[in-house]
Amino acid sequence: MDHHQQQQQKVHIEKAQNFMRQYRDPESRELKKLSANQFMDVWSHYDGDGNGYIEGTELDGFLKEFVSSANATDLGPESLTDEMLVELKSCFMEAYDDNQDGKIDIRELAQLLPMEENFLLLFRFDNPLESSVEFMKIWREYDSDNSGYIEADELKNFLRDLLKEAKKINDVSEDKLIEYTDTMLRVFDANKDGRLQLSEMAKLLPVKENFLCRQVFKGAARLTKDDIEKVFSLYDRDNNGSIENEELRGFLKDLLELVKKDYDAQDLIEFEETILRGVGYDKEGKISRKELTMILLALAKQPPEDEQ
Repeated sequence: MDHHQQQQQKVHIEKAQNFMRQYRDPESRELKKLSANQFMDVWSHYDGDGNGYIEGTELDGFLKEFVSSANATDLGPESLTDEMLVELKSCFMEAYDDNQDGKIDIRELAQLLPMEENFLLLFRFDNPLESSVEFMKIWREYDSDNSGYIEADELKNFLRDLLKEAKKINDVSEDKLIEYTDTMLRVFDANKDGRLQLSEMAKLLPVKENFLCRQVFKGAARLTKDDIEKVFSLYDRDNNGSIENEELRGFLKDLLELVKKDYDAQDLIEFEETILRGVGYDKEGKISRKELTMILLALAKQPPEDEQ
């Protein structure tokens, strides 16, 4: 085999080995801006088991390739020793693993790789929603056929409005918007039914915090009147003395999230019936302070694991 063929073969093997190299500028070794589709290709390549995280050996693989692709010379990933990898991983995770769960999720990857600005906007990094009440209002607005799912066309309307809000819609063609919608579906539609259920949309539109995850409900401390008052005012957005409609659904969504990872609109309805039957609420579908107190006390006493 002459020298040229050897070179060719080497390049070929290298390509097969390092997925990240194609996204770097051959001269400067800088990462190039990724389009929505390219970003998805990177994501699907490294999230090998499709569970929504790059973790464990996937993460090691990504880190090795990410780093070795920055070298001009074709270093194979094996040139990184285990010690180097451990060190690299800890620096890397400190910088990018925002929620400190030891794995990289899709939003974290989106912050880590250079991407088209307009696509990046859709991840709403810097402005999570105030609470699940806002989330439920948005859900109601965009689930326009009231099917209990956000279908592709509804998602597209939502993304279009996000871009409008950021005054960027004029930079984004209809084809681009379709590409964005398609990508967001690929990212967030975990059960692959081609639409977003409640829990999937909740990942796309995160809230600042689930108030019910605070320590005080984990049975660690006594619930005080003050705690209950605080929770009540967090959900009673219009201050009319009861939690109702979207306020109630926001509260139920937070409650449901404590016991279930994947849930849809139907789960929320059934959950509402169970909870409200439990407190014998007035038939108007509102929760008063007294009823909220009963629910929160029950929650603090019974950890979510031994549900029902």
